[in-house]
Amino acid sequence: MSTDEQVANEPVWIVPYDPAWPARFEAEKALLEQAIGPWVTGGIHHVGSTAVPGLAAKPVIDILVGVKDLASSRACFGKLAALGYQYAPYRTDEMHWFCKPNPAHRTHHLHLVATGSRRYREELVFPDILRARPDLAQRYQALKQKLASEHHHDREAYTKAKQAFIAGALASDGA
Repeated sequence: MSTDEQVANEPVWIVPYDPAWPARFEAEKALLEQAIGPWVTGGIHHVGSTAVPGLAAKPVIDILVGVKDLASSRACFGKLAALGYQYAPYRTDEMHWFCKPNPAHRTHHLHLVATGSRRYREELVFPDILRARPDLAQRYQALKQKLASEHHHDREAYTKAKQAFIAGALASDGA
């Protein structure tokens, strides 16, 4: 099975919020700062649903790293591999995407994204919107649980089905 097939076909599980998720992020952030610090231009951020207290989520820590540009950040791929990150080409025009420990079983997603890009801004803003709007976070959680049931073995369909909700939240916030 190709990496793309592994990425798309790993089952989607939504679990209750785990208060250990922020600490797991902080531990990983420390490793990343030490390994790839010279490439980091926009910080290392906990993003995605695990960054929103109380929100049920896939049990995968999403990490956003702001980099100058995608081309120059390729030089840190070896350092990331040494930390157990596997490069999985996905939306390569927007980011470098990695998973740990492997595409078939993931505990961490790492997104290297150019700091001046729309994607970078949106990945930072969306969790902030959910933290500020518990009503919206609850609606998002219900949607994710429904979609996880409908697209349990199709991560790409699950992700695509969330896009309209995310776009609406970003638009209402002026992002």
